[in-house]
Amino acid sequence: MKYSPLIILSLAFILLSSSSSWAVACAEKHESFLQCLFHHSSNSSSISKVIYSPINSSYSSVLNSSVQNFRFLTAKTPKPLFIITPSHLSHIQIAVICSKTHGFQIRTRSDGHDTEGLSYVAYVPFIIIDLINLRSVTINVEHSTAWVQSGATLGELYYSIAQKSQTLAFPAGVCPTVGVGGHSSGGGYGLMLRKYGFAADNVIDAYLIDANGKFHDRESMGEDLFWAIRGGGGGSLGIVVAWKVKLVPVPATVTICLTNRNLDEDLVKLIHRWQFVAPKLDENLYVGIMLNGGNASTQGGVNPKSTFFSLFLGKIDELMAILKRDFPEMNLANNDCVETSWIESTIIAATRNKTVESLEYLLTKIPLATGSIKTKSDYVKEPIPKVAIEGIWERLKAQDIEASQLVIVPYGGRMSQILDSEIPYSHRAGYLYKIGYVVGWKEQSVDVGKRHLSWIRELYDYMTPFVSKSPRAAYVNYRDLDIGTNNKYGKTSYKRASIWGSKYFGKNFNRLVHVKSKVDPSNFFRHEQSIPPL
Repeated sequence: MKYSPLIILSLAFILLSSSSSWAVACAEKHESFLQCLFHHSSNSSSISKVIYSPINSSYSSVLNSSVQNFRFLTAKTPKPLFIITPSHLSHIQIAVICSKTHGFQIRTRSDGHDTEGLSYVAYVPFIIIDLINLRSVTINVEHSTAWVQSGATLGELYYSIAQKSQTLAFPAGVCPTVGVGGHSSGGGYGLMLRKYGFAADNVIDAYLIDANGKFHDRESMGEDLFWAIRGGGGGSLGIVVAWKVKLVPVPATVTICLTNRNLDEDLVKLIHRWQFVAPKLDENLYVGIMLNGGNASTQGGVNPKSTFFSLFLGKIDELMAILKRDFPEMNLANNDCVETSWIESTIIAATRNKTVESLEYLLTKIPLATGSIKTKSDYVKEPIPKVAIEGIWERLKAQDIEASQLVIVPYGGRMSQILDSEIPYSHRAGYLYKIGYVVGWKEQSVDVGKRHLSWIRELYDYMTPFVSKSPRAAYVNYRDLDIGTNNKYGKTSYKRASIWGSKYFGKNFNRLVHVKSKVDPSNFFRHEQSIPPL
């Protein structure tokens, strides 16, 4: 199949340059790329249906369909030359082969929650492989396993499990619209991490397309690469198209609790006490904290608010007995809690509403972005002093910030038992808890954006004395391009990469580099914070 001269001219017009000959040359290169796709396809009609270029009327809607951050929806944001939404593994293999031949980078997207846009933005000629059509989930109750494609969401995985069993679950995140691919590639935590670890800890096989377009399962990719893809971050080592995961047992009845309080002096004392207790509680119990600030939360002067959020794998009476013994200061009441099934607890966790109307909520499609966000992360090894909590409180009061949040996640339990070298995610024993920082804003002016970015960066600087050191650890799924980023063209210096690499992966970074050097020595799969080859 050959594209018409009209399409070549259209592409040249889109790629306007001071040199018309340059534009035509680019258009011809793009036509050559398309011809490569069709040449390698056994069914040109099939692959033509999953290719979108800027001349397609649906290009913009496909591009923007899962973008969750207005920061990457501007006119100045670089756009892909093509978007491919594969419906078959062969489409990905062909796209890899042809992109490599033509010097195009690939960005792989499974959901759009990527907080720095690395899965759909690049500053070199690039294409997006959007896995939105690869979202099947197959549950095997007898063996307590599931095969789930990377384009499926966590909500779709949870829903599929519930259709087969009320006493099986998967330990992953609370946001149902997050894609399984990106979540598992970076580790993936949820409310059962203290019992079962991360999502990536429970991956037992995978299907992957490598930098040469070859297909692999766990056996053929080898244990080094299989180790690396489970928490080594997406976009560096290949395209994982499906994951085989181990499902975990849960009781028929679990208890989930939410209690909201204004942030005041008594609450500062409670949060301070929480640090000593939460990581040592029964591993069936998760007690996390969310601190919310900004004018969207504080409503013109009211104190910032906190939510204590708990999931217990058991009934309420047992939960209350544990808290009365180990954490009476929390003063949790029965009416703060509800006994329910695990599957309904996933909806309560997502909505912060103890009334569940329908399990179909888990199948909700990703909405378009409604604002801009920036995230950062920290890990804490020693309880921070009350004065530090008071400093956080003061910053959450800022009335020129639209919305801010700290998500504080307790560790301990299973997280302290898994070796820090088991998978690339290394923040295990010795860490009390993780902090996720989020700031959001809807008004899209340059000044508003700068003000909000300055706020979260100042808070991050303020926390320096109180958090982990040498290195100051960070979570790869909360990508932060403020940390030692390679240049925007993806050219990687090992020395610079080791800055963020040691923060995300600790001592595991060097092993990731060796795996990368073996499986992708030409650094075909790369982005601003990808694993570099030696």
